Amino acid sequence: MKICVFGAASPKIDNVYIEKVEELGREMVKRGHSLVFGGGNNGLMGAAARGVMMEGGYIEGVIPSFFENEDIEEVFPHCDNIFETRTMRERKQMMEEMSNAFIIVPGGIGTFEEFFEIMTLRQLCRHNKPIALYNVSGYYNELNTMMKAAVEKGFVRSAMEELYLTTDSLEELFKFLETPQGENLLVKDLKDG
Repeated sequence: MKICVFGAASPKIDNVYIEKVEELGREMVKRGHSLVFGGGNNGLMGAAARGVMMEGGYIEGVIPSFFENEDIEEVFPHCDNIFETRTMRERKQMMEEMSNAFIIVPGGIGTFEEFFEIMTLRQLCRHNKPIALYNVSGYYNELNTMMKAAVEKGFVRSAMEELYLTTDSLEELFKFLETPQGENLLVKDLKDG
């Protein structure tokens, strides 16, 4: 399975996150999976790629050309395949289309956007791919509190909670990703409007 990992590009994060995401990358390969990611060498993107590389796994990176041209982000030098896009939108679309499942590790604004975009596409029944938040050190606790509040206040249907998993356990995470998804719900089951 091709697993897309969305996560932080910043090199200025605590080492506990780096170690856990490198371990995630190693475990992906041990279970026979390959990596699709944003192509960056730093932060948790780089950690995932290093973990996959340590186990001899296959790595596909997708990076907008302006990142290199404007020296925004260093590209991971050991990708088996690297794709360049013109825009961030094209980058996300390519990663979404290439992947069979999604893991969101801790990250900032770009990572939040990626999570909500693939959740929105799942809500609109544009895909039926598993989505998991890897909750290293409780990073996504507040996000889950916000999602529950949105359900309680009627902004989000409770069925949305079934569309993704939040866990800090690699065993639980991979069990969820590797289990075939149930029938895709109808949009009317997931969204008012």
